[in-house]
Amino acid sequence: MQLVIVESPAKAKTIEKYLGRDYRVLASYGHVRDLPPKDGSVNPDEGFAMEWENYADKAKQLRAIADEAKHAERLILATDPDREGEAISWHVQEVLRGRKALPKDVQRVTFNAITKQAVTEAMARPRELDQDLIDAYKARRALDYLVGFTLSPVLWRKLPGAKSAGRVQSVALRLIVEREREIERFKAQEYWSVTARFEQDGTPFQARLSTWNGDKLDRLSIGDQGTAMRAKADVEAGRFSVQSVETRPATRNPPPPFTTSTLQQEAARKLGFSADHTMRIAQQLYEDGAITYMRTDGVQMDGSAISAARRAVADRYDAHYVPDKPRQYQTKAKNAQEAHEAIRPTDFGRDRVGSGDHARLYELIWKRALASQMASARLERTTIDLADGTGRHVLRATGQVVLFPGYLALYEEGRDDEGDEDSRRLPRLREGDAPAKQGVDAEQHFTQPPPRFSEASLVKRMEELGIGRPSTYASIIKTLKDREYVRTEKNRFFAEESGRLVTAFLERFFERYVAYDYTAELEDELDEVSGGRAQWQAVLDAFWRDFKPRTADVMEQKPSDITAALDQFLEPFLFPERADGADPRLCPNCNEGRLSLRGGRFGVFIACSNYPECKFTRRFAQAGGAAGEDTGPETLGVDPATGLLVERKAGRFGPYIQLGEGKDAKRASIPKDAGELDLELALKLLSLPRTIGKHPETGEEITASIGRYGPYLAHSGKYARLTSTAEVFETGMNAAVVKLAEAAASGGRPQRGQAREPLRVLGAHPRTEAEIKLMEGRYGPYVTDGTTNATLPKTVEPAQLTLEEAAQLLDARAAAAPAKGKKKAPAKKAAPKKAAAKKPAVKKS
Repeated sequence: MQLVIVESPAKAKTIEKYLGRDYRVLASYGHVRDLPPKDGSVNPDEGFAMEWENYADKAKQLRAIADEAKHAERLILATDPDREGEAISWHVQEVLRGRKALPKDVQRVTFNAITKQAVTEAMARPRELDQDLIDAYKARRALDYLVGFTLSPVLWRKLPGAKSAGRVQSVALRLIVEREREIERFKAQEYWSVTARFEQDGTPFQARLSTWNGDKLDRLSIGDQGTAMRAKADVEAGRFSVQSVETRPATRNPPPPFTTSTLQQEAARKLGFSADHTMRIAQQLYEDGAITYMRTDGVQMDGSAISAARRAVADRYDAHYVPDKPRQYQTKAKNAQEAHEAIRPTDFGRDRVGSGDHARLYELIWKRALASQMASARLERTTIDLADGTGRHVLRATGQVVLFPGYLALYEEGRDDEGDEDSRRLPRLREGDAPAKQGVDAEQHFTQPPPRFSEASLVKRMEELGIGRPSTYASIIKTLKDREYVRTEKNRFFAEESGRLVTAFLERFFERYVAYDYTAELEDELDEVSGGRAQWQAVLDAFWRDFKPRTADVMEQKPSDITAALDQFLEPFLFPERADGADPRLCPNCNEGRLSLRGGRFGVFIACSNYPECKFTRRFAQAGGAAGEDTGPETLGVDPATGLLVERKAGRFGPYIQLGEGKDAKRASIPKDAGELDLELALKLLSLPRTIGKHPETGEEITASIGRYGPYLAHSGKYARLTSTAEVFETGMNAAVVKLAEAAASGGRPQRGQAREPLRVLGAHPRTEAEIKLMEGRYGPYVTDGTTNATLPKTVEPAQLTLEEAAQLLDARAAAAPAKGKKKAPAKKAAPKKAAAKKPAVKKS
């Protein structure tokens, strides 16, 4: 019998179909061991020796693998064809070696697609484990461990509220924070555009004023309304005819098939997928045999795949859409371990696979790969100048005509920037033509700050800088979200206060290690290890020699000294120079004390030096108070019912309203969408919760209020979300009853004693055949098979959960839990000597 080891049950099930009865295919469920999360797991003093510990929840899988391996003639390690796949195979081999269950014949096979041809061809070409890839994995794992377990304790002790830092995640966070600073420093500049609307032969088009009074205009030339109105009047008065028509032929070539990073970028732009969700769906498509391996830097396709793509193009379109020669693309990746194919369909004849997000992502991959072997698009770019009779005023119109669509008939690459004058349609015009002028518009504009990063643009920027590797981008972004260093709004990243503070700390005390060029150089050194051109311990030693003393030096500093250093480092941001020349650190409340950065139990904030006489505070992330600075208490008026003063105050966690003074004072947070705050609105917020009335069926009250997670309705222990603060005060009885009913139907928590209804019935477990249900629990959604419950990870959307994912979660949970129904063995009589306690499965390498 020959034992084959892969990562996942889905992959095992697919491969088992292609192999005969002589093969037994088992899944390791990913990595089987890791460095224990404790000091000493990597020992720099002993050549960076590592202690590995088996995952507790993989005990069942490891027992099954070891039992089968003892009777196997040959062990075939068939994990993914990349560095992580090589590492998983190495870990399995080492665990079996430690258990004395390793067969004499051990071979490694890799395949880029899970098809019968790819699997059988791979089985015919086995090799040994690639030690260079294993060393590269060990170097990266040790490096990430050393940074995390050396730097994170410094953060915990010296920076209140900080959670962790990482070698690549901290540099990615710096990108987001620096963009936030750029936006805050940005000063908008007013400018105006003057545009005339024309029509020629029934086709409307627009032309922008490009020359006025003989002077060429750029975007900012017209800077005020008065100038704009004069220019508009001149255009309205003039009679314009075509002065020149310039046409330029252009060719657009198709983009290459997807790599990991371009797939993440395009899925974010076109499908709105996060990088993590994209990779999860792509993994499932790969394991189902629909696409080739999805972690790659390569853009080339196999020769047989190119031929199949060209045939598919010829079947779908006419011969003009097939280029004379097959297109060949070259990868820029230097890392040999990622030299396999681009991401493509395994069968170009299938234009649809699965449903929902699986179908959408597959279609994107299929279109991109097919388009890469199609003919170029032929375009004609046109620029038309229209001048008045004097020739001193000129309007310009630009556009393009698609002469032959080529690959654009199937696919067009998305872009992060919007708006393109060149893509506008223009009528056919000749010199001397005088199109009918329909009107003239003068519009006010303001220059815009650089846009915040989306997942697509962040991945693109990281790739440009050489930070991290495409296979790690999804986990890096997920970590930043999980640590709550960033948040996303409308698919854009916003730096949270904690993220800004950690970045400032690292820039001040560990500048080298969050430098973009240093991080990229370190990535290149690790790639050299992958290629066998560098020794992994030497790379780690060079890093550790400088990093360890630096962390020790910072650890010796007092927290107050750290805060003082950050106060000076962040002065241009926290206390920018004022236009009137006044002292930017002067307290706006008492006009005597000076503002500075202070540390507290829950983080840092800005406070007055006259504390406790002056209690002015400002949030750390509020740069110079420029955007809504809290300048101390603001009196809104007097509550007519109580006669008490209503004030708007500044707290460490943001602005709030207070009614009265002392212990009996009533307070309410000010929601971000509250709008302009006045006495009336303040009293409404202080009066919450608002009683809407009694439910027509139960007779119990329905209330509306604002909680930690936003506005909501409450009734008899059940809740329904509201979308805005305004709804808290405007929702009537009919709307409230409907919203509560909808919330209950979507899986709201039942009352005590009521049966809990499943959100979805996913189907029968593929191995135990027990029915799997998706449920809503007190602490979030979970899956159950009636015996075992498994909570859904935060990264898994309940609506996207598949049956196989649910089964894997339940299998992992069952493996980690003690077996039910097993009684403890009776205690043995006292022996003359006590047996030595068995040590956990820990091994040095």
